[in-house]
Amino acid sequence: MKNPQTITLALTGASGMPYGIRLLERLLAENKQVYLLYSQVAQIVAQQEMKLALPSRAKETEIFFNQLYHLPAGQLRVFGREEWFAPVASGSNPADAMVICPCTMGTLAAIAAGMSQNLIERAADVTLKENRPLIIVPREAPFSVIHLENMLKLARSGAVVLPANPGFYHHPQTIQDMVDFVVARILDHLGIQHTLMPRWGAESQQ
Repeated sequence: MKNPQTITLALTGASGMPYGIRLLERLLAENKQVYLLYSQVAQIVAQQEMKLALPSRAKETEIFFNQLYHLPAGQLRVFGREEWFAPVASGSNPADAMVICPCTMGTLAAIAAGMSQNLIERAADVTLKENRPLIIVPREAPFSVIHLENMLKLARSGAVVLPANPGFYHHPQTIQDMVDFVVARILDHLGIQHTLMPRWGAESQQ
């Protein structure tokens, strides 16, 4: 599915929160409807890495981002980890695509095992069973055999495993440039146009 209009974005407790928040910013700037989910540990990581205090209550987080990005009503919806009546919990009303960024190895393992113990895991399970794009952005080093086997299982199930590994051929000058590299690759796989970084070979063609 190219250029999805509704995207579920899940933030989990892996390092790499700037990737997830930047992706949220770009999706909203492209006028996509976003369903935002986040874990309790993601709140800790957001504070530690970005000094970003995500409220514990989903409605408060929705208000926070609505005010931060000056969003129209309804463009961003935030759901708690056990809001089972959220649209993303059912195959009858799934988002067009889902991204988990950053993704912990625990979340990755739970999805690979078909577990649905919270809304993030259930939304990913729904995305896979409904054959919608699922992009998983792990941020871990090194990977154990267990991690790799879980990634292979998910890749075989149709997910895109896109590790948060920025390239350097575009000569990044800032940390933001490195963040944008990874976010650009996610947007590419979603089929969403962007200008976050020059494309390989583009300069030589000018």
